[in-house]
Amino acid sequence: MFSKSKIHEPGPKAGGETDKPATDGTLPSGRSGNDLPPSSSTPRVKPAPSVLSSDLTITGNIKTSGDIQIEGVVEGDIRAHLLTVGESATIKGEIIADDVVVNGRVVGRVRGLKVRLTSSARVEGDIIHKTIAIESGAHFEGSVQRQDDPLQTGQGTPKLAPPTPKEADAPK
Repeated sequence: MFSKSKIHEPGPKAGGETDKPATDGTLPSGRSGNDLPPSSSTPRVKPAPSVLSSDLTITGNIKTSGDIQIEGVVEGDIRAHLLTVGESATIKGEIIADDVVVNGRVVGRVRGLKVRLTSSARVEGDIIHKTIAIESGAHFEGSVQRQDDPLQTGQGTPKLAPPTPKEADAPK
């Protein structure tokens, strides 16, 4: 009833040559399969996300162009493409990522194109986003601000002025 398609199967080439290795591991051209140059049409494989396990505590900033999943404690800023904060994770610092999924605790500012707080999320800080989703049960204390480019940190974010001394604290 069904037949196997032969579209992607290697077949004989001109002159009867095939790409199947001989019994000694070489191709008919005399080269081994490992010698073949990488094809430019071969798609690059997306690396697996980096995972920081629940027994790991990091003090310092983390920066990656890839995906990262935090299950432990991070005291510092994190910049990534996709950041997933696990249920057992705690992050104390600023998060900047294209996609942010919070299942655990975050104390600090969150900046993301897409921000999602799941029902187990606990966030204490401001969220600057392009799109946001907050599930029922999530705990959030802070402000929410929509921006077309929330990843832009250089402008558009007013810095707080230094505190002015109170009259009681001023020298007399």
